Amino acid sequence: MFSHIFVGVSDFERALPFYMALMESLGNALRFCDRSRPWAGWQAQHEPRPLFLIGAPQDGRAHAPGNGQMAAFLAFDRDGVDRAYGLALEHGGTCDGAPGLRPEYHADYYGAYFRDTEGNKICVVCHAKPDWPTAVNAA
Repeated sequence: MFSHIFVGVSDFERALPFYMALMESLGNALRFCDRSRPWAGWQAQHEPRPLFLIGAPQDGRAHAPGNGQMAAFLAFDRDGVDRAYGLALEHGGTCDGAPGLRPEYHADYYGAYFRDTEGNKICVVCHAKPDWPTAVNAA
């Protein structure tokens, strides 16, 4: 469905370690990092798309987080949600909703919400039943 998602950051050197840890915990590979531009992009293992990118806004103005925008990343299991959330907070993120079930979305929605180092809202979610094999959860 998506080609890429781009999230603006003003302090690339502060945001980069945050996203490096988060993407690695979710199994997404760094595709490129160009500090001179500055921007970086990650992709799912063995897939060229979609890409998730961070970088300075193209128009040269300072980044400002939006109200109502959020990028949500898929975790294969609930432990993955917990790990990603912990790493996000360890790398300068702030809590915007601790890991847990959110039955108002659906019975097996297990997610965590946090803000990155720039204030952008991020979610990590697992939609699978806790007893499903990982291969089924990835589908």
